[in-house]
Amino acid sequence: MPRIVVSAALLLTAALLAGCGNPDAPPPQALLVKTEIVKLRTRQASVALTGDVQARFKADLAFRVSGRVVERMVDVGAHVNAGDVLAKIDPTEQLADIESAKATVAAAESQLRVATSNFERQQGLLAKGFTTRPSFDQAQQALRTAEGSLDGAKAQLATANDALSYTNLRASAPGLITARTIEVGQIAQAAQTAFTLAQDGARDAVIDVYESIFFQQYDSDVVQLNLVSNPEVKATGHVREISPTIDPKTSTVRVKLTIDNPPAAMTLGSIVTGTGQWKPVQRVILPWSALTAGSNGPAVWIVDPASRAVSLKPVVIDSYETGTVIIKDGLAPGERVVTEGNKMLSVGQIVTFERDDK
Repeated sequence: MPRIVVSAALLLTAALLAGCGNPDAPPPQALLVKTEIVKLRTRQASVALTGDVQARFKADLAFRVSGRVVERMVDVGAHVNAGDVLAKIDPTEQLADIESAKATVAAAESQLRVATSNFERQQGLLAKGFTTRPSFDQAQQALRTAEGSLDGAKAQLATANDALSYTNLRASAPGLITARTIEVGQIAQAAQTAFTLAQDGARDAVIDVYESIFFQQYDSDVVQLNLVSNPEVKATGHVREISPTIDPKTSTVRVKLTIDNPPAAMTLGSIVTGTGQWKPVQRVILPWSALTAGSNGPAVWIVDPASRAVSLKPVVIDSYETGTVIIKDGLAPGERVVTEGNKMLSVGQIVTFERDDK
């Protein structure tokens, strides 16, 4: 009885194997997919970043002498001309120094008169032989010392007068006050910044950019600038300065663009958008649905034109965009890529598709 069961099982297995090797059996059903022929396309990408308008030349204005601020004439936003008085400090100390210097000058002049008279007397006596040479030399030396003392006293008076003029803080050039750090009643120290002056004239668009942007090749050094509040206000700019360091807080690099003939609406502090064009390149552009993952990274399914079998081919991604992926390397023009229906594919899978070689 057991022999009969084993024989029946062997016969059933043989029959199944014979059926699998039947040349008349129908082939596996091909999977319907959507494909696209690879073509190179000219692509010119651009980058747009925001920044603000700043004066090319700025100056931090400060008093040259210390003192208590007694008057402030301007505030942030005020336009000033060269020489305008911006603030004053109490001149009491400087006035006292002037009076002291004047007294020193008067004393030096008196000493000079005495020394001059003594020298002239010794000079006359020496000519007549009624004095000695050392006495004459001593009178001459005293005269020179008195002359030097007077010159020193006059210089001290001039310095005191200059110090008095320094109690008035004046604008060094025409421009706009952009910052103020003093108040009336405050004790201002010499060289302590009181105002920041943005000078009239050239304007820059200052933009903080991420470091990787410098790895791209630009089509031109011209940057299109648009006012954010009114995009119709436009200007062109050129790169003038690139910071050699990266900001440790923002991890960005500061770039300054010279604004060519800035419109009146592009005032200081205006927010602008700078748009630059990269050099045109040849790239393959595919829909996101074509992209899959292989063992070594991004890949796409390629259809063999003869057998219609698919295989996985790795690619190098240039960038991701809305709805599309830009392929930098890995595909050649004329290859057929599966763009839809690739979720159930495996290597060697036979597919069918509508021929569309556009």
